[in-house]
Amino acid sequence: MNEDLQEAGGFDRAALALDASAEAARLEEGLRAAVHQTLHRQGAVVGISGGVDSSVVLALCCRALGSDRVLGLILPERESSPESASLAVEVAAHYGVGTITEDITAPLEGFGCYRRRDEAVARLFPEFAPGWKSKITLGGSLLEEATLNVFYLTVVSPDGTEFSRRMPPREYYQITAASNMKQRMRMSMLYYHAESRNYAVIGTANKNEHALGFFVKHGDGGVDVQPIAHLFKSQVYQLAEALDVPLNVRNRAPTSDTYSAGSTQEEFFFRLPFSVLDTIWHGYELGLPAKEIALALGITEEQVARVTSDIARKQRTTAYLRNPAIGMEEDT
Repeated sequence: MNEDLQEAGGFDRAALALDASAEAARLEEGLRAAVHQTLHRQGAVVGISGGVDSSVVLALCCRALGSDRVLGLILPERESSPESASLAVEVAAHYGVGTITEDITAPLEGFGCYRRRDEAVARLFPEFAPGWKSKITLGGSLLEEATLNVFYLTVVSPDGTEFSRRMPPREYYQITAASNMKQRMRMSMLYYHAESRNYAVIGTANKNEHALGFFVKHGDGGVDVQPIAHLFKSQVYQLAEALDVPLNVRNRAPTSDTYSAGSTQEEFFFRLPFSVLDTIWHGYELGLPAKEIALALGITEEQVARVTSDIARKQRTTAYLRNPAIGMEEDT
């Protein structure tokens, strides 16, 4: 592969270019086989959020199975952005897909999602009260400084003033566990609608999310088929253009839409633009020297090393999310 790249003129940002039409056709064929032949299901349910990943997966399912065999599920709760729901409706109409909206606020309240989370927030910020908002972020940019994956809690007062503090383990674990109820409740609702129709649940995670652990086990990671988990985020955008995903969806900043204060995926987890992250990661997987990757992006070897170290660390520390349940069979 390295020799091929050298003969083609060297490694650069174009190394991640897809034949998007051919890849879409391949994925459509794979979806048909997975849903009908492997899973013996009659259609697909996709949780749609107004983001580019779920829009691409919805488009692929429509082309593979027919829009009349695809259901778009919109799953807002009291803290999600209204834009998510409105864009999801727009995307579904664009592809001729029927939708159902299930507001999951009440079951989340019943599980104590908001209460349990806010208890931990208030231990760090005693002034935290109704009307305040919160979010979790990772400090710093990987291109600017070498930092570990240390999470910070940011709260926003009603007048818009922000306060941030590094999160001790106890508060981090409790806030994360409570917030993860949102993804797990969405998964439960997706499977209700899928099983009531004999449909399959189709996942929307891309490679950045799946391979680096930016998903919730038995939440958004609990699906029957993962059609785009091998594609970098920047490649998903290429598919989105080929599949005619609406431009306002493609231009929207990626967000997990989990925290009341709102945060982009870059701010919360990835810490640099996808175009840079994906190119460095691809070169790293190809075994290219840091110097060659740095030259392609116009950055330093030290910056490349920081990013590849972060990729390896995240893959290692989140491996348990991708592992199946551990069995206890006796060796034979």
